[in-house]
Amino acid sequence: MALSALGWVLADQERADRLLALTGLTPEILRDQLTDRAVLGAVLEYLAGHEPDLVLAADALNVPPERLVAAREELAR
Repeated sequence: MALSALGWVLADQERADRLLALTGLTPEILRDQLTDRAVLGAVLEYLAGHEPDLVLAADALNVPPERLVAAREELAR
């Protein structure tokens, strides 16, 4: 789910730029550590911190927003 959410974020340049600016992630980190729990958690944390994008991402992924938040919590364990 986190990878799908990342794909959704990266499909929009403005949203992708904001993700990088707010999380400190870089394109290189995303490429080299794509499956790292911390990186995926940062993507979901980014979405959880901006409700409009959280709702849009959840709609695009056909899941309730709460599921994305729960996935973030699962990755944090």
